[in-house]
Amino acid sequence: MPSARSERRPLPIPFWRRARRIFLLATIACLVPAGISWMGAMSQAHNVGLGVSSVEWLRQNGGGPIVTQIENWYYTLTAPSKGGPALSALPQVGVASSEGGGGKTAKAYRPPKVVPLIHPALPGEGVWKKAAAGAGPRPPVLVTTFRSDPEYPQFVAGVAWIDSARTELAYVPGLAEPPPPLAHRGSGEVPEGKRGRLVATFNGGFPLETSNAGLIYRGKVVEAMVDGVATVVEYRDGRIDIVKWESGASAPANVWFAKQNLPPIINNGKLNPNLSDGPEWGETVNNAVRVWRSGIGIDSRGNLLYAAANYQTVESLAKILQRAGAVRALELDINEDWTSFISYRHPGAVQPSNLLPEMFRPAERYLTPDERDFFALYLRPGQKW
Repeated sequence: MPSARSERRPLPIPFWRRARRIFLLATIACLVPAGISWMGAMSQAHNVGLGVSSVEWLRQNGGGPIVTQIENWYYTLTAPSKGGPALSALPQVGVASSEGGGGKTAKAYRPPKVVPLIHPALPGEGVWKKAAAGAGPRPPVLVTTFRSDPEYPQFVAGVAWIDSARTELAYVPGLAEPPPPLAHRGSGEVPEGKRGRLVATFNGGFPLETSNAGLIYRGKVVEAMVDGVATVVEYRDGRIDIVKWESGASAPANVWFAKQNLPPIINNGKLNPNLSDGPEWGETVNNAVRVWRSGIGIDSRGNLLYAAANYQTVESLAKILQRAGAVRALELDINEDWTSFISYRHPGAVQPSNLLPEMFRPAERYLTPDERDFFALYLRPGQKW
């Protein structure tokens, strides 16, 4: 006769315990693919830190809104206060006049001095200097700094002016941006054979996935162009312009490359009236949040202007470019990890120098493989330093 113990049936597993097991299994099932994806992304070549790479991976895998919200909270909590002690000097940029070559000539055009916003002006404020030693009376690149906001007297903007008649602009794909597949990608750096004519490099704007905009490269559409979006464009005759794109999704026959990034911040010499309208500007931190920002513009003579500064809003960046002479302009990258303008003091990419000393990325950036796309400025064939 069986005992009472042998006839006893096992107690049913409580519902809460089964639910917990199911939850844990489901969580593991979700995390394993994510972990594999993350490790795969981190194992690829990176020239930024693990934290930045992880944030970019999160953006690319549906976490963009979370990252954006956290960034907004962080930058809001760490926002600078108005006022404070005045600066006694500006950071040194460019080369001393004794390093330059040649003298002034009547035919050599120079942009007008940037009129300071804060008085009295500091020594050298708004005064253009040569970016390269040995440059003659018509330097291809000039640089200057000035205090950009009377309410924040310690904020300093760096601006570069580029002679479009003497230089040519090249769009250089990075190792990962634009995303593959891409024909003629290259190695993500300035080609060795072109460094003898290299005068400057600078960051290329938001990734395509973030900007929701288009790209034409070597005359072919990589991502469909979007009407109404600000665009850096090079035509097949070598002419450079910054335009509000109105030519449809395809590549016009006369366009060699075109990189889009958000709506124009300046058009026809006037600030965009919607600079404070967040949704119009893509998946980024709020426009009023003060972070590193960069932008590129064009003056009335067709010369390029690049500007960058820390603690800027979209509107204050636009005002910097407008004050420097831009009649059309767009925002490029934001945040310290992506903002770079580098000039080269001597031919052959020798002695690279950041536009502002406090720029985070090293001046050797773009001379080694970089994940992000960028622009390179070369002397036109036949031009001399």
